[in-house]
Amino acid sequence: MEKKSGSTAVLAALAANLLVAVSKFVGYALSGSAAMLNESIHSVVDCSNQVLLIFGEKRAGRGQSELHQFGEGRAKYFFSTIVAMMLFFGGGALGIMEALEKLFHPNHEVDNPWIVLIILIFGILIEGSSLRVAIKEIRELNTEKLPIRRFLRESRHSEILIIFTEDFCAVIGLVLAIIGTLLTTFTGNPMFDALSGLLIGMMLLLASIFLAREFYSLLIGESVAASDLRLIKQAFDRQEVKKLIDVKTVHLSPVEILVAAKIDIQDPFEAISYQVINRIEQDIRQSLTGKKAYIYIETDEFDPNYHREG
Repeated sequence: MEKKSGSTAVLAALAANLLVAVSKFVGYALSGSAAMLNESIHSVVDCSNQVLLIFGEKRAGRGQSELHQFGEGRAKYFFSTIVAMMLFFGGGALGIMEALEKLFHPNHEVDNPWIVLIILIFGILIEGSSLRVAIKEIRELNTEKLPIRRFLRESRHSEILIIFTEDFCAVIGLVLAIIGTLLTTFTGNPMFDALSGLLIGMMLLLASIFLAREFYSLLIGESVAASDLRLIKQAFDRQEVKKLIDVKTVHLSPVEILVAAKIDIQDPFEAISYQVINRIEQDIRQSLTGKKAYIYIETDEFDPNYHREG
């Protein structure tokens, strides 16, 4: 289901956020808008996030070593978790504090609102372009045509999950900022600007909680997707195998998996069990297109009354 990482989406998001961050800070300097300040903080945090994802990609590609004998593929998940926490504290929590201060500040005003609106619309165009790149990569990875929400939950590519979530939140945040600015302009009440900033911060908090839950699961170790597990089990469905006693899988990175299995081989084939295992391993690797598999298979006698203790 997943064929490549979301590195293109990461680079596109970094370029977009650098450009948008500069324009937002200019807008904040000219207006004093709470929503614009929140959006500026959001863009700076996003730029830092993309740098971390690129660094995580490099660490994950270091390969095997004596210390890390299965490589460092999970480095992506570690750095993605840091990104989620930065989004929580640097984007959501700080943005909420700034918005609350503006909300209760009696002298809070929004100057040059039309310049703010132009910058916000410019931001939507740039962030929307980055979001389209992320969606394009998701479509390429989503060969099973799953609903996007299900795909994001099942995908082991942490970077594409982060970039899509960030870009989606950025577009929604800009829309909220435009609404707050327009309401403030037409009513003369700066409370709407502060409220839009507060809503943006709350949205980022919820997004970071969602991401943290996903990355916790990936760090602990997730099994392969149900579709890949079916392909793995099909490789054991042959006349030489009396029973697949057990099979365990875990993702070592988005494109690396560990498969451990125990099988009971039919008596006539016990003498050539190594050949049977070699063919099973070959079939598994051929069926898991675009993935590297570490496969360990042992033979045993199936005992229906056996219960493992502990």
